[in-house]
Amino acid sequence: MRDRPAGLTEADLIAALAGGWGIEVDSAGYLPVGAGSYHWSMVDRRGTAWFVKVDDLGFDAAGRDETFDRLGRSYGSALALRRDAGLDFVLAPVPARTGAALWRLTPRYAGSVFPMVAGAAGRFGAHRPEDRAELVDLLAELHRATPVVAGLAPRADLVLPGRDELREALRNLDREWTGGPYGESARKLLSAHAGHVEGLLAEFDRRADRVRASAADWVLTHGELHPGNVMRTPDGLRLIDWDTVRIAPAERDLWMLTGALARMVGEDPVGDDEEILARYARATGRTVRPAVLDLYPLWWKLADIAVYAGELRRPHGTGEDITASLTYLTGHLEPSPH
Repeated sequence: MRDRPAGLTEADLIAALAGGWGIEVDSAGYLPVGAGSYHWSMVDRRGTAWFVKVDDLGFDAAGRDETFDRLGRSYGSALALRRDAGLDFVLAPVPARTGAALWRLTPRYAGSVFPMVAGAAGRFGAHRPEDRAELVDLLAELHRATPVVAGLAPRADLVLPGRDELREALRNLDREWTGGPYGESARKLLSAHAGHVEGLLAEFDRRADRVRASAADWVLTHGELHPGNVMRTPDGLRLIDWDTVRIAPAERDLWMLTGALARMVGEDPVGDDEEILARYARATGRTVRPAVLDLYPLWWKLADIAVYAGELRRPHGTGEDITASLTYLTGHLEPSPH
């Protein structure tokens, strides 16, 4: 995120680190990286560096407590995977003094603290062919660890996030969107492609109905295993950003290791999908189901459309993040020829 969170000061965050974790901050720097959350580098008085993450619990106050609970369970699951299941590739949060993995900063924001690890995450896009085999092996370990967090991790419900808000946007295409400078551009864009979006929603429902039948066979999934959430470190690959943890079909993770991710971002698929999926099947004894794999690229696209349309319809300014939202919405609805 390029813009800082509205209504949360750096002083508020520093005070929370002292109260929640006993970390006395000596210096702080905002990191304009990632998407969906806000990040800082903090150095304490002993010279230890920390990576601090702030999650927005939502524009609508009514759903914030539920979101906080779900995020806390997701981060708590990551902590348990590393501490109790011994999965060193899980870059988990540092528990606060209370033992919790997530701290309520304000009614709208929650914070978590991570060790600062030497390494670099990839860029959003297709995985490097040389990483895919190692990632499959890590996923096999992760999915086998499901019993450790089965009573803690949130369970996927296959309900598209932001769907109600997207439906409302589609119902209000005949009136001006006055929330901010990009509202009308977004309304006209969505209006031109409303029929296409309606068709995607109907197809999503058909695919989701088929997937629900597999619920007894679900596992602990990361949920967003694109290269931006894979960090290359001197000790090997580490998986970051565990806010999307869910008990869900294994294919929720696996699809991002296939050519589907490359195609979604307009890149040429590289590598053999059958070989990668067969490697996973050998490691786990699980059968990979193409019909379930097909659900998640559509889920991702529709979730993005819902998020960006919602942001652009609500009150907004002219910051870099909201400008990017219009760009991304355009990319989903009017993809460049490839």
